[in-house]
Amino acid sequence: MKLDDVARAWEANAETWTRHARRGLDVYRDALNTPTFLALLPPVDGLVGLDIGCGEGSNTRQLARRGACMRAVDIAPTFIRHAQETEAADPLGITFTLGDGLSLPFKDGGFDFATAFMSLMDMPDPGQALREAARVLRPGGFLQFSILHPCFMPPHRKVLRDDEGRVRGVELGGYFDRIDGREDTWWFSTLPKAERDEVEPFRTPRFHRTLSEWIAMIVGTGLVIEAMGEPRADPELARTVPIVADTAVVPLFLHVRARKPPASL
Repeated sequence: MKLDDVARAWEANAETWTRHARRGLDVYRDALNTPTFLALLPPVDGLVGLDIGCGEGSNTRQLARRGACMRAVDIAPTFIRHAQETEAADPLGITFTLGDGLSLPFKDGGFDFATAFMSLMDMPDPGQALREAARVLRPGGFLQFSILHPCFMPPHRKVLRDDEGRVRGVELGGYFDRIDGREDTWWFSTLPKAERDEVEPFRTPRFHRTLSEWIAMIVGTGLVIEAMGEPRADPELARTVPIVADTAVVPLFLHVRARKPPASL
């Protein structure tokens, strides 16, 4: 799948995605993935940051509320429009720009940090996306990103539940299959079934890489990995938000923070 195809796919998803996410249907994001990502994030107050693949801007705004001066980029015009409209109504000093993570429209070394919330694995060349992120970081700056966990969200994944609906395991397969643009069709799992006949499902491109390939891509940029996280639902969260209970068995997401070495003295 080429970049233009990816751009068309995400533009087609963007209106419904924005509406449903802002309605609270992206429970994995709101209850688990974003909170643990932010818990791993170093202090960003006073820093200049770039959010790569910002979508409708929800996570970018959380970074701005932590005191960062934020720029953000996404490939889908509808996502950027919604993000800009929200910024205009409730300004946090964020500049949202239409752009491509494989060719960022920013100068070298212009950012203290960059984030990519669940976006790099949707790009047709994640290695190039990582190189671009490294390019726009100043020496000593860091990139923190989240992706679907390569080991526990391979091309085949099925949650296994007992007769009472409790998660007892996860069936996995196809880990070593190189996937370059397979279209996955799905809704947020919290969308009521009665509404699924009224709205088109998301059709998202998939570019699966193994964990060792991700590590090699990061190392190849010259960035140095300094932290990793595998968000899991604790017993209380699994009880109160049972949709995310599968992450108490195996993780669904992987978080990585990598830093650009400081300039030589």
